[in-house]
Amino acid sequence: MIFTNPASGCLPAFLGGSGRGGTKTAYNENNGYSPHLKGLPMVTWMSHLSHDPLPPLLNAPHEAIRTFARRDLLGEPVPPVARLWQLPEPVKILKKQRVDGAWVYPGSVKDHLRAQEDYDQIETYRVLGYLVEKYGFTRQHPAIEHAGAFLLAHQTGEGDIRGIYGQQYSPNYSAAIMELLIKAGCGDDPRIEHGFRWLLCMRQRDGGWASAIRTRGVKIDSDVMLGPTLTPDVDKPFSHLFTGVVLRAFAAHPGYRHCEEARQAGRLLASRFFEKDSSYPDRGTPDYWTRFTFPFWFTDLLSALDALSWLGFSATEPKIAEALDWFATHQDEDGVWRLKLLKMSGEPARDLWISLAICRVLRRFWGDSNFATQGSGQGSL
Repeated sequence: MIFTNPASGCLPAFLGGSGRGGTKTAYNENNGYSPHLKGLPMVTWMSHLSHDPLPPLLNAPHEAIRTFARRDLLGEPVPPVARLWQLPEPVKILKKQRVDGAWVYPGSVKDHLRAQEDYDQIETYRVLGYLVEKYGFTRQHPAIEHAGAFLLAHQTGEGDIRGIYGQQYSPNYSAAIMELLIKAGCGDDPRIEHGFRWLLCMRQRDGGWASAIRTRGVKIDSDVMLGPTLTPDVDKPFSHLFTGVVLRAFAAHPGYRHCEEARQAGRLLASRFFEKDSSYPDRGTPDYWTRFTFPFWFTDLLSALDALSWLGFSATEPKIAEALDWFATHQDEDGVWRLKLLKMSGEPARDLWISLAICRVLRRFWGDSNFATQGSGQGSL
C-alpha cells in the first residue's frame, strides 16, 4: 500500500496569546516580529508560557534556526529551505560523504562486536539526521538519495534494517532511519512500507516495542551480536525507550500516523512519562526523560511529545498535560530552555535548537490543530 499526503492545513499569519508575565503583542519595533503581525494580541500557545520564546529564536546567530522559527512558529513564508544547503556547515559535511553514500564512523571500532560497515551505518544515520532536521535536506539533494540507498541496502528480507546491533533485530534504529527518510520525502518507497509491516509484526503483546535481546535476558557480547538472530519474548513488557523511537517513524508518515496500532502504542508511551524503563535498564532511570538531544536520538520527554503531537493526542490528556507543564515551568526568563543535554556537547546554539523543538511541540498541542510543516513523506529512492 502506498500512502499519499493529505492536504495540509495552512496557518494564518498571526501569533496570539497573553503570557503570565503580562499582556504581549505580536509585533513592536524592538522584538523584530513580522510586520504582518502588527497589533494582533497573542491568544494562542504562548499564553501558557511566562516568558516569550520568540526573540532569541528570531535573532539567533544560526540562519536555519531563524528560518524555521519564522516558518514553523509564525507561519510566515520563507525563502526556499534549499538555500540552507549552501551554508558552510552542511557543505563541509557533504565533502566527507563516500561515493557509496555513507559517512565513516570517526571513533574507535570494536570489531569484535560489529563490522566497520555497521559502524558506518550508525554514523550515516547520525549525519542524515543532522542534515534533514537542521538544514531541511530532502531527497532532492543527491547526497540524501545516496545516503538513503546505503542505509536501505541493509534492509533484510524480513523488512528490518540490520547491522547496528550486529545480527540482532533493532526496531528502534530501523524506525529511526525510516523516520528520517520519510521526512526527506521517501515515504512511499516500497522499502519503507516493508519496514512498517515488519514493525507492526514485531510488537510486544501489550502493543509496544522492546529489545529482543533484553526480553531474552541475554548479555550483549560478541557471541550474541554476531550470533543467530534472537526473536523477542513478546510476553515481556514494552520498553518506552524503544516504543518512543519507533513511534517517531509512524508520526512522520502521513498515512501510518493515523493507524490504531500507533495510537495504542502512543497511549502506552504517555503512561510511562517520568517513570523508569524496567525493560531497558541501560537508560532505565526516570531522569532520562529529562535528558534531551536534537536531532532526536533516544526517547525523552520532548521527542515523545513531538511524536504524540503528530499522532493526534490532546493536550488535555493528564499525562501529556503534566509533560507540557514541565516545559512551561523550566523556561528561563529570557525565553530560552537550558536543559540537560546529551550528544550535543560543544555544539553551537544547542539551547536554541532545543528551544525551537520545544516551541514546535507546544504550538501543535496548544495552537492551531491544522498547523503542519512536516515533509510530505512522498517519493522513493
